[in-house]
Order: sequence, then C-alpha cells, then structure tokens
Amino acid sequence: MALDRPGTAPRNDLSAFWMPFTANRQFKQAPRMFVSADGMYYKTSEGREVLDGTAGLWCCNAGHNRPRIVEAIRQQAGELDYAPAFQMGHPKAFELASRLRDMAPEPFEHVFFTNSGSESVETALKIALAYHRARGDAGRTRLIGRERGYHGVNFGGISVGGIVNNRKAFGTLLTGVDHLPHTHLPEDHAFTRGQPDAGAYLADDLERIVALHGAETIAAVIVEPMAGSTGVLMPPKGYLEKLREITTKHGILLIFDEVITGFGRLGSSFAAAHFNVMPDLITCAKGLTNGVVPMGAVLATAQIHDAFMTGPEHMIELFHGYTYSGNPLASAAGIATLDTYAEEGLFERAAELAPYWEEGLHSLRDCPHVIDIRNMGLIGAVELEPIAGAPTKRAFQAFLDGYEKGILVRTTGDIIAMSPPLIIEKSHIDQLFGTLREVLCALD
Repeated sequence: MALDRPGTAPRNDLSAFWMPFTANRQFKQAPRMFVSADGMYYKTSEGREVLDGTAGLWCCNAGHNRPRIVEAIRQQAGELDYAPAFQMGHPKAFELASRLRDMAPEPFEHVFFTNSGSESVETALKIALAYHRARGDAGRTRLIGRERGYHGVNFGGISVGGIVNNRKAFGTLLTGVDHLPHTHLPEDHAFTRGQPDAGAYLADDLERIVALHGAETIAAVIVEPMAGSTGVLMPPKGYLEKLREITTKHGILLIFDEVITGFGRLGSSFAAAHFNVMPDLITCAKGLTNGVVPMGAVLATAQIHDAFMTGPEHMIELFHGYTYSGNPLASAAGIATLDTYAEEGLFERAAELAPYWEEGLHSLRDCPHVIDIRNMGLIGAVELEPIAGAPTKRAFQAFLDGYEKGILVRTTGDIIAMSPPLIIEKSHIDQLFGTLREVLCALD
C-alpha cells in the first residue's frame, strides 16, 4: 500500500468518503457542501444561504448554532471528556435521564442510552425479548414490524422495517419477523389534513398474525406512530388505539419508534402524548441533542424495567450496552437542548404554527405533477407523479433545483418531505413553500 510521503499535503479529492444514502458518483461530480449554519440557514462553500426545510435530518429541532448547546459542549469537553458507562457513571447522564423521565408521558420511568435511532431500535427489540424471558415466557421471540416502516439500518431495524431498498441487499435478515400492512390508502387519504378518517381497520391484521403464529410466540410490535422516512404516512384515526388494544389483549409489547416524532415535531414531547396512546417502550434520538452530538435513548415503563431487577444485586441485569452510552458530551448537549426547548417554548410554538404550515403546504395542490399532500404538526410531504420508467427522478430533480434556489428538502421515492426546525417563522414558511412552488412549476 502506497503511503503519502512525510510532509506532503494529504489528498482531498472526495473519493475517500463513501457517503451514506447518497448517489456518490452524482454528488462527487457536483458537490453540495455546507460549511456553516446559524438559526434557520445553512451556508454553502460558495457563500449562499440555504433555508433548512428538514431540520438537518429531522434532528436539529432547535435550529443551528444555539449558544446554550454550543457552550455546554465546550465546557463539558474541558471538564470530563469521557467516562465509562459499564460499572461507572457521571452525573450528567443521570441528570439527563431524570429530565427525560420528567418530560415523558407518565408511564415511563427509566431511560437506557444509546448513540442513534438505529441503536435505540436494536436496544428496544432486545429489551422486549429479554423481558419476556425474565418473566419465564421465553417462547415469545417473534417480532412484528410494518410495511414501509423505517427503524434504522442495523439488522434488527431493517428486519422489522419495511422499506424494500433498505432490506434486499442484505440477505435473510432476522428470522421470526412478520409485518403489518402500511397505513397509506391513496384512494381514501389523498390531500388529507392530519389524520385520515379511514383505515383504523388496518390494525386488525395483527389479529390475523396472532392467529397464524400464536400470541404466545410474539414478543413485540414496533411501529412509527407517524411514519416519517418512508414519505410521511399518517396513522388513521383509531389505528394506534386499536394496536394498543390488541397488543394488550395478547400480552404483546408495543414499541413506538419516535426517533422522528420525539421532541416537539408534532407539538408535544412525544407522539405517545400527542395521540394519548401509551406503548411499553419508546425509542428516540435525533432531537434529543438537537443533532449536535450522536445520542439515542429507550424509554421504558417501570413494569419493563423492574422485571429485570431480580436475582443477586451484584449481578448484571441486562447484558447490553455501548461504549458511548450516556457519553458526557452527549449528555451535556442533551441537557442544554432540553433547556432550550423549555425556555423558548418550542413544542408549544410548533403546535401554534402548525395551522399556518398546513395552509402553506396545501397551497401547492395545484402545482404540476402533485398527486398528494400530507401533513401533521410541523411535518409535511408533497407526493409527485413518477416519470414513466424513471421512478424517483422527478423528486430528486426537485431536491436539486430547490438547493440551487436556496431551500433544503428531502426526498424518498417521488415524495418531497419537509420538517423544519421548530424556531421557524411565518416568513420562513412563506419562503420555503414559495420557492418550492417555483421549483414544482418548472419540473418536466
């Protein structure tokens, strides 16, 4: 292997970084580089401002370059850079866990820290399996996900997930997994504002799966309360309530993946509180630290946690964890982020702005190629008619054109998804949708 000579400048021709979820060859021919960010805007390497219509990757809920968060990380790095989480601790991890417990819906009493949404999902699935075993019900090993579900990219997450391209290249995945149907009914749900009326019956398919495999074999059902990465799919009215009713009836744990919906995105701390449906475990990440330092968490009820707290006190109760669980810098960032949310009333702000956001989004209904619009809280999606023989191309072109015109949106398939920082102003909403209108009207 050839080595650079001492004293020579390292090469930076973009080839070394294999980028995730990216068309690498296309990107590296015409790179889109952000070099700084502040408030609602990124700045590109050419000096242009780009309005952040996606809160980064659904994660920068408090906007960018927030002073309290920046200072908390700076101070923590100079005080305690790292502490092991196995058999040792540091105060800020416990403080953040207590803060999360206090803001979560009432049944949730305990927090297990991870480093990402993907790890939070893996952790929740393992806790569910171990919980049944701890209670003497080790036959419950089957996991139920949902079509078009996104639960991260680790093997457990893509096994219970239901996005085809995330699964098909990676072999047989986990065994003992089944899937509920997704909740999107285009013929009934097109241009719905908020939760659609039709579709609660889709939860009844869980009874079919129970009858097929036997309730005594099923450990947990995992769903996103509102599916985000697959294109913003809303739960029909009564759907989540039915899932809770059926899982409770059969002794099956219900897991809400709130990596996207957690921390104010729908105007509440968590979607569980927004919909008033309480699962047994909640996964979260992204907005926990405002995306600044990687961190995730699993919130557990006392019933789940206490099932492990048996046997000799000197023995490890759960053989699971990560080198960076409760990392000091991440914990400091998390505390500062929760302070920012509270002091600025950002969850309440999201709820107050949601109607204005909804009107702006649905004003795009008359644009060319638009076949559906969906929204809830400060989340929205515009679905485009695919180009015959070239699926995803039209939406990707909209993404590229939007970037050139100064807005950042996300695409999944032929769906444009938006989820701005909760500090967004009405003028920003006008800019985002006004520019998107220009983009859509110019598309082939």
